[in-house]
Amino acid sequence: MSQLKFYSERQISKLLSIRPGETKLGDKIQVAARIEDLQKSEAEFVIFGIPEDIGVRANYGKPGTSTAWTEFLKSFLNVQENLFNSGTNILLLGEVNTSALMQKAGNIDVSDPNYVQKLGNLVELLDSAVSELVKKVILAGKFPVIIGGGHNNAFGNIKGASEATGHSINVLNIDAHTDLRQLEHRHSGNGFSYAFKNGFLERYSVFGLHKNYTPQYIFEEMHASEAFKYSLFEELLKHNRKDTFRDHLNFVNGKKFGLELDCDAIANFPSSAVSPSGFTLEETRTLIREAAKEKNCCYLHVCEAIATVDFPTGKALSYLVTDFLNERKHA
Repeated sequence: MSQLKFYSERQISKLLSIRPGETKLGDKIQVAARIEDLQKSEAEFVIFGIPEDIGVRANYGKPGTSTAWTEFLKSFLNVQENLFNSGTNILLLGEVNTSALMQKAGNIDVSDPNYVQKLGNLVELLDSAVSELVKKVILAGKFPVIIGGGHNNAFGNIKGASEATGHSINVLNIDAHTDLRQLEHRHSGNGFSYAFKNGFLERYSVFGLHKNYTPQYIFEEMHASEAFKYSLFEELLKHNRKDTFRDHLNFVNGKKFGLELDCDAIANFPSSAVSPSGFTLEETRTLIREAAKEKNCCYLHVCEAIATVDFPTGKALSYLVTDFLNERKHA
């Protein structure tokens, strides 16, 4: 599989809504034409997408996470370039080329008794592509911002960051679920399990966990190890969330750590496991900005979102990313 799909300047210009007197991020953002542009560009932030939902389907979840990247890109490129937002320090790398894998996944008969296992085999191929890309971005001295796909891609992010830094990393995950499910076929629910198994993940923190959707065996595993920290969303309703989130940041910020945001954690956000209960978008934006201040944060991944006709998914994702980037510039 060809690892990356690049965009042309013409493709980007077609996504821009032009108005006299206005400048958009898409007018200023750098656009990679080849992987070598990673080294040539002076941009600090590198954005790329993963348009897939194979891992979600392999986890018996709701498909559609393959749609979020395109909607994000349309919205993000049309954010106003002004004294608060700038695209000059951003390189648009493109998207992981998932078309062949998505086609293969679509050709697997859902009645096949090995359906999810076959999907898991495709997820493993995706893992390799994602991890290599994240590794290249970090080795180039850049900060990866990864959008779209299922949470299965956390494994590739963690592996790539770990190999680039030469040691295991920590992760702070804002999520309604742990994704610490059993080491069966690869899917969106066991990316962190596999990261631990392979020695890429050292400390793992989950903020906003929903008790109703966490198996007992996972609670037992987390309670048995000092490598885990979690805060239940239900308990956060009773306590100061800002102070508790600071505790989670302190748990992971002693070394390089990745920031994972699963949109399932946001109430009523279209996602693979949408929930009526969770953080508001405004609360989530605040959490993102706090995490962006941490110097040891080494990547941002926003996942599990689905584009729908009745919710501005792309716009919501753009708010989260611009918040992070603007705060990160001052870290």
